[in-house]
Amino acid sequence: MRCAGAYGATTFALALATAADTDARVVECSSATTSGLAAASTAELGAHPSGWVQGSRGDVLLQRTGVALASLHDVPSPMPAEKSTLTVLDVGWELGQVLNTPSWVAAQLSQAAAVIVVTCATVPGLRHLEGALALLDGTPTVVAVLGPPRKRWPKPVQHTAGALTRAADHAGRLVVIPWDPRLAVAGLDSTPLPATLLDAAAAVLQHVDLRTKGSR
Repeated sequence: MRCAGAYGATTFALALATAADTDARVVECSSATTSGLAAASTAELGAHPSGWVQGSRGDVLLQRTGVALASLHDVPSPMPAEKSTLTVLDVGWELGQVLNTPSWVAAQLSQAAAVIVVTCATVPGLRHLEGALALLDGTPTVVAVLGPPRKRWPKPVQHTAGALTRAADHAGRLVVIPWDPRLAVAGLDSTPLPATLLDAAAAVLQHVDLRTKGSR
C-alpha cells in the first residue's frame, strides 16, 4: 500500500514476492495507465478472460489489469491462487478511498496478514505515512521507507515523524529501503532487482506471520 504515488510501492511489492521463500504472485490493482509492472516481466503470458494480463519473472507470477479503470469497482476479481501461493497485492489507490469503498480490495486489506505501507524519507512522505497509519489503526502494519539509513534522515524529516511512525520504529516495524540510482532513473523493468532491495524485503517479511491468515 503506497502513501502516495512514485514512492516505489510496486517495485517493493515485486521485491517482497521475489524474497519470499514460497511460490508467490504480485497482483497489481491499479489502472493499466499507471501500471508499474508493464515492463517487469521476463515472459508475457497473455491476457486472461478474467481481465488480468499475466506475465512471469522467474518463479514469480505477475498479474496486472489490461484496461483503464475509473474506480475501485472496476478492478477485476482476483484469479484463484494455488493454496501455497503468497499473494502480494499492490494497491494503487488512495488509502482513504480504498477503506471507504466496498470492494474485494478493501476486504482483502482487512484480512491480510499485514499491510506494508511504503513511503519515502521526506517531509511530505512522513506526513502521508502518519495519516495512513491512523487510517489503518488496528490493522497489522509494517512500514517501508525509501531513503537513507534511519539515523541519517535530515532533521526536518526526523522531526516530521509522528507518534504512530515513531511507535512503528520503536517496535522494529520500520524498515528502510535503500535508494538505488538505476531504479530511480530506469524504473522497474526485467533487470534483476538489487540485492539491497531484496534484503529490505526479506527484513519486512520477518514481521509478517503468513501462517495466521493464509496467503495474502
